[in-house]
Amino acid sequence: MVKAVDNQLAFVLSGGGSRGALQVGALRAIFERGLRPDFLIGTSIGSVNGAFLALNGFSEASLDRLVVSWQNASTGDLLPKNYVRLALQAMLGSTANNPAHRLRDFLIAHGLTPELRFADLHDPRLYVVSADLNRGKPVLHGVEGEENVLDALLLSTALPPWFMPVKKQDAYLVDGGMVSNLPIELAIRMGATRIVALDLMDSRELSADRNGFTGFLDRLTYAVERRYTDLEMELAQARGVPILYMGLSENLHIPFWEFDHTGELIERGYEIARRVLDDQQDERLLKLTRE
Repeated sequence: MVKAVDNQLAFVLSGGGSRGALQVGALRAIFERGLRPDFLIGTSIGSVNGAFLALNGFSEASLDRLVVSWQNASTGDLLPKNYVRLALQAMLGSTANNPAHRLRDFLIAHGLTPELRFADLHDPRLYVVSADLNRGKPVLHGVEGEENVLDALLLSTALPPWFMPVKKQDAYLVDGGMVSNLPIELAIRMGATRIVALDLMDSRELSADRNGFTGFLDRLTYAVERRYTDLEMELAQARGVPILYMGLSENLHIPFWEFDHTGELIERGYEIARRVLDDQQDERLLKLTRE
């Protein structure tokens, strides 16, 4: 564990596919309130949002550019809707029309180039989370400054069947949401003394009419994510680390692979974050300047 430094504010950004647009709106509201992160830590789409802000700085201009990037993503078909066919292609070993190539090209086009190293991103710092299924543990990228940012992002977002797991030595690496979708514990490990957590998977409505195998998968995914998040929140409480928690989904009926609602989600995330900030009473979290 990194030795804690006084007043280290971490923004923890969860995974959630197209719902990452909610984080864009929420980050705008947080910026307007004057909160500035010392470091960002993200899983899956949260790692992509975090990388963009670490590259460009946490500023109004940077947030404007992030909005434009999301508008571009809405027409880029980054997570094709024909995921059943993708799963069959993966089983057959086909690499034709691989969405991973599309995502890589998109990230490079928006400044996250193959030459970029974590040491290049220092105001704020960036950490990225993937998962090692061989060990059942999260993998934290960015501790070593010379590690490649683009490679880490592609591991953090490797969600089957869209993106295949990566075998690396004795590790089997996939989307970080498999074991730590809201990486609060890792933020504490890296020295966070205050946390703003933007959760995209909170309060997902499990409709009674979603039965069969799809309904089972929905409930299984939700149960695992909910359990991990509860444990990480309890750890923060035990360590005395205050958390400003924002559950941004609020029974959202938009699949995480649909990028057609970007504008609506950005606005919604902004309004939710403003409401949470207005209700917040913990002065330790609402300090507007670094000490």
